[in-house]
Amino acid sequence: MMHESKPVYLRLRDKIAAAIIAGEYAEGSMLPSVRAFAAQQGANPLTVAKAYQQFQSDGFIRVQRGVGMFVNEGAAERLRAVERETFLHEEWPEIRRRIAQLELSLSDLLDRV
Repeated sequence: MMHESKPVYLRLRDKIAAAIIAGEYAEGSMLPSVRAFAAQQGANPLTVAKAYQQFQSDGFIRVQRGVGMFVNEGAAERLRAVERETFLHEEWPEIRRRIAQLELSLSDLLDRV
């Protein structure tokens, strides 16, 4: 739906972010190598490297030369905060528009929870 128009490296970034938030890649733990993650996702290693570079630039992971890439302390909570803001400012307005378009009420929605 909304994700499909995103470049591949951003979709990979979203997968990694979700895994860090979920604790699949715990803070302080090593991420899969670029090559291993690329093989797992069926992606080009250069595309995975670009996604990892974005995380490093944003301070969520650190590189230990010759060893690997590690999730920084506090990364999960910081990523959760970033994802909340993205949801509230980019995804939620479209969801609200769709709810209004379909004339759904709060009770309609809460009945599904």
